[in-house]
Amino acid sequence: MARPHLVIGNKTYSSWSLRPWIAMRQAGIVFTEEVIALDRKDTRTKILAHSAAGRVPVLHHGKITVWESLAIMEYVAETFPEAGLWPKAKAARALARAVASEMHGGFAALRSACPMNMKRKPSRLAVDAAVRRDARRIEELWASCRVAHGGAGPFLFGRFSAADAMYAPVVNRLHVYGFRVSPETRSYMVAMMGLPAWQDWDRAARAEPWVIAHEDF
Repeated sequence: MARPHLVIGNKTYSSWSLRPWIAMRQAGIVFTEEVIALDRKDTRTKILAHSAAGRVPVLHHGKITVWESLAIMEYVAETFPEAGLWPKAKAARALARAVASEMHGGFAALRSACPMNMKRKPSRLAVDAAVRRDARRIEELWASCRVAHGGAGPFLFGRFSAADAMYAPVVNRLHVYGFRVSPETRSYMVAMMGLPAWQDWDRAARAEPWVIAHEDF
């Protein structure tokens, strides 16, 4: 079967694209990628050529097409079990899926007020109570994962997993919008931003020519 082909939005802003990309890259899965610039006249037409859902990311693998970040990672975990994208232990794996699902469906206030922006110079943004509640809940989730299952390494379940990939855009948000976080949260963020895959994504984002004005503030 051909290599997986991942269709993503531009790396500066596309939080949903970052999730499967960093999971696959950090796991050592070889894939090709295609970047579609967001918020342009031809964006929707280009995306619809890959998925009727009209959103990125989209994964093509042979005759199989998968969309939605979490579904893509589940497919990749099944197809490349040696990558170990989910924790091996049953309890840890259950918790990892729960926190990943909470990220997939939650934290709307934080996501709306603080869009992912890899190029933003870190500075504090005034946010409302709903955004602060989201940030506190995320810190609580991260801490609970680390306490229960993080002893073998710096990530949520010790070694890097799909759960970390799901929260990668939040690491960017907390960093560039200047949230005050605990030392434990900061250590986790530093570990995430130090990943080779993160560094590759960051360099590519900074080289992009596209700007979405309403997300640059």
